[in-house]
Amino acid sequence: MRFSPWEAKYLLKLALPVFIAQVVQVLMGVVDTIMAGQVSPTDLAALSIATGLWVPIMLTLQGILLALTGIVAHHHGANDQHSIREQFHQAIYLALVLTCLGLIVITWISIPISYIDMEPAVAAMSLDYINFVKYGLPAYLIFCTFRNVSEGKTLTKPALYISVLGLGVNVPANYIFIHGYFGMPALGGAGCGVATALVFWAMAIGMITYTYFSKKINGRFLLKHPMKPNLNAMWVMFKMGIPISLATFFEVTLFACIPLFIASMGAVVVSGHQVAASVSTVLFMMPLSLSMAICIRVGNLAGQQNFEKMKQAIFTSFILAVGISAIVASITYLGRNFISGIYSDDAEVIVLASSILVLACFYQLPDALQVAANGVLRGLKYTQPISYITFISYWLIGFSLGYVLGRTDLIVPAMGPHGFWLGIILGLTVAAVLMLVTVKKRINNEIYN
Repeated sequence: MRFSPWEAKYLLKLALPVFIAQVVQVLMGVVDTIMAGQVSPTDLAALSIATGLWVPIMLTLQGILLALTGIVAHHHGANDQHSIREQFHQAIYLALVLTCLGLIVITWISIPISYIDMEPAVAAMSLDYINFVKYGLPAYLIFCTFRNVSEGKTLTKPALYISVLGLGVNVPANYIFIHGYFGMPALGGAGCGVATALVFWAMAIGMITYTYFSKKINGRFLLKHPMKPNLNAMWVMFKMGIPISLATFFEVTLFACIPLFIASMGAVVVSGHQVAASVSTVLFMMPLSLSMAICIRVGNLAGQQNFEKMKQAIFTSFILAVGISAIVASITYLGRNFISGIYSDDAEVIVLASSILVLACFYQLPDALQVAANGVLRGLKYTQPISYITFISYWLIGFSLGYVLGRTDLIVPAMGPHGFWLGIILGLTVAAVLMLVTVKKRINNEIYN
């Protein structure tokens, strides 16, 4: 199999708007953090606690709906617009069901907050944030549903435009509700929750409007005559989405739990780890964006049953993943001191974060390969292995080894955060191998059965 420059160019064309859209969404969180931090440490702490609880819920529900992208990509490749319309309507109903589930979970969110050792003012403001932002949950899931249809049809730019719209709403809304301008109550850090809810509704309305008037999406046909709920179709989509959702949950909770196990080592250690984790999260968006593009391209070609071209696209995508991992690793290694200095002025934190970022360079290759393979499997609508591969690799292998190396003397003297990052490297390597083997078997099954 040969590398295809045309396929590479096409994949990058699909991935670039996704990457920029993700960066814009991260900027919203940065804006929230900066503006809440300007009020007081209490407001910033409350925002940190609240988003730490809210974001996993939001991403877990979003992950289920990501199954729609691969489904739409298949039908788009087969030029079956009626099936796209049917699946879209069932996804809307599923989004409403997931909204209800999310709101039920949020009603119990005060329980974990009560177990976290923090000041009463921080706890109260954290709860206020979540009680405000929850009203944006239905809008966010509806936006994701429309976005998945657009991207399944190879249109990745609309989500970028809408994300910029969201950022434009976020800044003034934060000012208004944090400080109490224009007659609104001054809510402090909790005001970011109101602003975020408004951002989600603006993005949902923007995406619906764009879809309706878009001839490329065929929005008027897509939206006309609402179809009745089909429980079987919803269940099939739910089953496809659950492994994607669980994989997201396993990854998010892995990085969220490590600070809890190194907290006793002091603020410098925790801060150094958090800086490295934050940098890695931003850099991870490059291979993640490629994964989204791979899902779309593979789904389209599978729908066309053009298996030779599909194999070439998959081979090309893995070569691209290797190239991107080399770029990300180089940026990480060469810029580790400068980047760490942006996050902190403390010399000890900078030294520790820089040393962890050196380790982060080594997991870029397996991480890029496993997330690319994830995109292939989603494009083939074969998501079942994703959840157990990520659980085994991230938690049973990666976290377990990380804990042994980081907190015990069983193998070597306790290494602190470096031990946990070595565990992550091994876990991602195992995930990459298992994902690649699964992709090979599935491709053979698609072609010869």
